[in-house]
Amino acid sequence: MNPRDFGLFMIAIATNSIGQLLLKAGANELGKAAPASLVAAIAGIVATPMLVAGLVFYGCGSIAYILLLSRVDLSVAGPATALAYVTSVAIGYFIFRETISATQAIGLAAIVFGVMLVVTQR
Repeated sequence: MNPRDFGLFMIAIATNSIGQLLLKAGANELGKAAPASLVAAIAGIVATPMLVAGLVFYGCGSIAYILLLSRVDLSVAGPATALAYVTSVAIGYFIFRETISATQAIGLAAIVFGVMLVVTQR
């Protein structure tokens, strides 16, 4: 990946991660959803600013990812975006005070190592 491609990759990961943060915060604000209908569920989502903002960030991340796909192989871009899993766990741990088991930590290390193998070109 050249620097421009790497920049698109980082934007895609960052916006995805921010989107996940906002969606989780919005879902916490919304509370346990048990709407009477699909319309009520959508109304609850639309009325929760954090959820709307999260969806906007996801949309921006999708645009960055599409631009990245226009420049690099899917076999590189797809696996590289697995780093979003790592940032999601970090957000859960540091912001939402979720616990991380040793098994999860090993899995995250495997993801990072795997991404490094995939994106490294020789």
